[in-house]
Amino acid sequence: MKSVCPAPAVHFLARRRGAFAALCLSVLLAACAVLPGGSGSPVADSVIAPNSNLLAQGIPPVPTSLAAQVDKYTDFRGHSFVTWHPTKAEMIVAHRAPGSSVNHLFRLTRPMGPLEALTQGPEPVSSAHYEPKEGRFLIYARSTGGNEVSQLYRLDLPARQSTLLTNPDERHAFETWFGKSGRFLFSSVPLDRTARGGTRTTISTVLRTMDPMDPSNVKTVAELPGTGWNAGTLSKDEKTLTINRYISANESQVWLMDVESGQRRQVLPEPGSNIRGVHAATRFLPDGSGLLVATDRFGEFRELATLDFKSGQLQRITGHIPWDVAGAGMSYDGKLLAASVNVDGKDEPRFFDPARNWAERTFKGVPEGSVGSMRFHKKQPLAAFGVNSAKGPGQIFTLDASSGKVTQWTKAHSHPDLDVASFSEQQIIRWKSFDGRTVSGLISRPPAKFTGKRPVLINIHGGPEAQAKVGFLARSQYYMQELGITLIQPNVRGSTGYGKTFVALDNGRLREDSVKDIGSLLDWIAQQPDLDASRVLVTGGSYGGYMSLAVATHYPDRIAGNIDVVGISHFVTFLETTESYRRDLRRVEYGDERDPAMREFLHNISPLTNAHKIRKPMFVVQGRNDPRVPWTEAEQIVAKARANGTPVWYLRAENEGHGFARKENADFQFYATILFMRETILK
Repeated sequence: MKSVCPAPAVHFLARRRGAFAALCLSVLLAACAVLPGGSGSPVADSVIAPNSNLLAQGIPPVPTSLAAQVDKYTDFRGHSFVTWHPTKAEMIVAHRAPGSSVNHLFRLTRPMGPLEALTQGPEPVSSAHYEPKEGRFLIYARSTGGNEVSQLYRLDLPARQSTLLTNPDERHAFETWFGKSGRFLFSSVPLDRTARGGTRTTISTVLRTMDPMDPSNVKTVAELPGTGWNAGTLSKDEKTLTINRYISANESQVWLMDVESGQRRQVLPEPGSNIRGVHAATRFLPDGSGLLVATDRFGEFRELATLDFKSGQLQRITGHIPWDVAGAGMSYDGKLLAASVNVDGKDEPRFFDPARNWAERTFKGVPEGSVGSMRFHKKQPLAAFGVNSAKGPGQIFTLDASSGKVTQWTKAHSHPDLDVASFSEQQIIRWKSFDGRTVSGLISRPPAKFTGKRPVLINIHGGPEAQAKVGFLARSQYYMQELGITLIQPNVRGSTGYGKTFVALDNGRLREDSVKDIGSLLDWIAQQPDLDASRVLVTGGSYGGYMSLAVATHYPDRIAGNIDVVGISHFVTFLETTESYRRDLRRVEYGDERDPAMREFLHNISPLTNAHKIRKPMFVVQGRNDPRVPWTEAEQIVAKARANGTPVWYLRAENEGHGFARKENADFQFYATILFMRETILK
């Protein structure tokens, strides 16, 4: 039956926010469903209204039929490892339970056992730390509405009662335990609530210790000037703390701090030397003679080495591996080192024997896929690690370092009607850019049932120092499996994983060279017999959002549209309004807007300045509480593009930050994205 609902009224109410509008919409749709000839059944074109936290502008009504079609692609639920129990072979994992909107903490007492819920509520919780002696309680972090102003809580077990430990007027992060005293170290950044009407942090970091059973018992250890400070691990006698200082993607330092006095000294790179590069302390060596560190000082890639305190010398461990070490862990008895190596976008495990001069070892049975960093148990020879691939979201396994046995602990959930095993693996593609440099990316092709030239979705990662890696594509699988779209995830210059020279190729005045890499990708697409260069959509999140806007201004006639998710629209306004604890770090990457010449350059290359060149439809997605890329970046590009006559869809969530974390919001964004594809590349 064709619906006789008054469509304008339905569309108007679907775009309104608030309980009254939702009630009116439900009454109207119910009335339509029982009109003569309807037999009381839902009409075909009933719609899903945005929930009360969503502002939707320019987005056509979402048919309920679309939600039904895509439902099985919206409920993938994997697991991520959080922490080991200090004495037992049981763990805490993060997971989104059936019917829940966000991730929470669960206790898992045995492999493939039932998950015991520990936290609940509307805000996600994904990190926690056991009390280190008996595991009597957890310390976990939680923020509100995506604002990233994290607070620390004590979760008493088994009562499941949470107690706020920190001052809500500051931003906090758990650092490490003092096992002997039972105190823990945490970092705090004061907040300036008068800045731009919201919360903004200052540029200093305070290290404190607290008695978790008496939150008023707090002692300041040190105040660290500037930004980028990260406390690391304690020495065995708990007198010395490692501190890493991040300066940029190409430069960081290692410091040691006396816990009692707060005095600190730089150990890497050596004070007074001209050495620059990445230096990060992973942990103290078991005998206390030095540190396990990651560094790229010896070549293009980040490798593991040991720093000997007596000689000050670095001994290379993974120098023979021509790829970045993405993470590392060492067993607490010092008998095994496990590293995750980023091999052309796929994380692979490597094992090393300290007793045999760091010779490599092999273990059979480690599953295929991208393998995350291994986390060792303090009392038992177990290492937990996560695995994901194109065929499924994260699952947790353990390796018994003594026997070599690999055991699966969790199984990811997917819809029973969906055959994830049929999903094809991503493949690596390479193309020559404007300057002759080779750039690479990942391509995911649709099933063979889709013939002819296929439309293309280019999805550009953020960072900009991130990297598109092999892994599960979640909702994006719908685009390939059901719509026949080819997905390309480029790693343009500035991406990590391809050497420190490549990372720096987009810094400062080189910014638009990365945009030209996408121009060369468009050339490559035009040369492929199975791809339709006239139907290309560009999207990206955060810095990738900027890239999607920049592509829309540089190549407006070569794309069908673009989707900007929490992206930078103007570098000057971004640098002036991003949270202050990030500002100096971003200035190293993009340029300092306080310098008049750089300010003019940043203004000239910004998408907002060039918005008059955007001629194809645009979809902008933003979280109102985003502390990284403020919501004003979205509002100004939306207003400017509309003033120029560009069709713009806009979706803003009042309870989200740097991306949508809540399922109901992410689902609506997904529905709207599919509608946008229908209007641009699927016609």
